[in-house]
Amino acid sequence: MLITPYNPFKEIRDIESRLFGAKRVLDSEENVATFVPNVNTREGEFAYHLDIDLPGIKKEDIQIDLKENALTVTAERNFKEETKEEDYYRIETRFGKFSRTFTLPDDADTENIDASTQDGVLEVVIPKLAKPKNTQRIEVK
Repeated sequence: MLITPYNPFKEIRDIESRLFGAKRVLDSEENVATFVPNVNTREGEFAYHLDIDLPGIKKEDIQIDLKENALTVTAERNFKEETKEEDYYRIETRFGKFSRTFTLPDDADTENIDASTQDGVLEVVIPKLAKPKNTQRIEVK
């Protein structure tokens, strides 16, 4: 279930667009809120994996922070396309900020987390701590 923040001015803008027949440009707060990349999580035998779709975002614009047992991934995109032709001039700009926090399981090895990006996908690998192989029975006296 997707939770959308309530914006009381959206209804006014909808009525205004119906009355005047023109769409208003969304304000920057609404544009920022629409940047929600896909996130896939999976658990392997030796590690947990996070795959986050961040097309067009440079690795310098991605920040990963670990505080206590929470991993926060933050990214910002700035896209500007400019077209100059004889009879027209057009600029399209898209921007937004993404931030998501993941609570790590107790067996996560937070000292050896690895992150890499390739083809617009950020992959974060969180190794699992080795479990003790031998169990030992302790005699109760």
